[in-house]
Amino acid sequence: MQKEKAKILLAHGGGGRLSDELIRGTILRILGQQEAGKLYDAAAITLESKEICFTTDSYVVEPLFFKGGDIGKLAVCGTVNDLAVCGAKPIVLSLSFIIETGLEFEVFEKILESIRDAALENNVSIVTGDTKTVEQGKADKIFVNTTGIGIRLVGVELGFDKIKTGDVVIVSGTTGDHGMTIISQREGISFEGELRSDCASVYPLASKLLKETDGIKFMRDPTRGGLAATLNEICMQTGLGIEVRQADIPVKPTVQAAADMLGFDILNIANEGKFVAVVSPQSAEKCLAICRKEPLGKDASIIGQITEKQDAPAVEMITRIGGRRVVQMPYGRELPRIC
Repeated sequence: MQKEKAKILLAHGGGGRLSDELIRGTILRILGQQEAGKLYDAAAITLESKEICFTTDSYVVEPLFFKGGDIGKLAVCGTVNDLAVCGAKPIVLSLSFIIETGLEFEVFEKILESIRDAALENNVSIVTGDTKTVEQGKADKIFVNTTGIGIRLVGVELGFDKIKTGDVVIVSGTTGDHGMTIISQREGISFEGELRSDCASVYPLASKLLKETDGIKFMRDPTRGGLAATLNEICMQTGLGIEVRQADIPVKPTVQAAADMLGFDILNIANEGKFVAVVSPQSAEKCLAICRKEPLGKDASIIGQITEKQDAPAVEMITRIGGRRVVQMPYGRELPRIC
């Protein structure tokens, strides 16, 4: 008879011996922090700068494991990316779990290993955290929260207020990869070409741009709501318009085919390893060249420009056949539970 796999129990979140075993024997062991024997209620951090950025995000993706990543990698890269597009170098993360009773330890350990690897790759330390357990059916296996602190890069000032008419809009790579991978895997749909999430850290590429050019006005990672939400937010915050060219928006053929077949607008689909940058026209070509020299930015493209202030700021797209259509802010999330 096959031995039943060990599972998380409600008692693992009770603050007693089982909690201690979970934290010390599993979490700290896999994260490589066995030396963190004294578990204080807060982490003491010494920073080399007073200019910091601070962000938090929660991850509820389903399925937990997908082509190109998993909830653990997503939790680290997602928070690292939020810091990176604000012009900050990620330094430390907190890590919290809400775990449903019955989750197999084997699954939890795989997620922890992915978190460890992503943190090491991004040179960030996980310095504090929390673990809670809930009854079966209350959390759909596991939810993860990461909070990050980063040091603002010297001389970098990004913001909506920097954006001017004539500025250029660049996207660092193909759009829609993550969202279409999640929905196809969730629904068990196969396509001729492989769909793979773009889940990755944008910090190396974003910081390279910020250090080697001086024309970056604004950056944002187009996650939930995709490219459409990011561009519309720029319009709403600045009062300016945006004109983009459909032919210049990079999309993998398989991703576009999947979106068409399933009835999704590719501009609304989430990304987890891309950024949108608004740059001065004088810096646009240099920024594009820097992106295309790096693996993460090899498909980067100039997709449009900022237009004059409008009474009702809008994103207009010039279609492949020369027509025009307004790109609306997505009403809600077309794909729930994607990050």
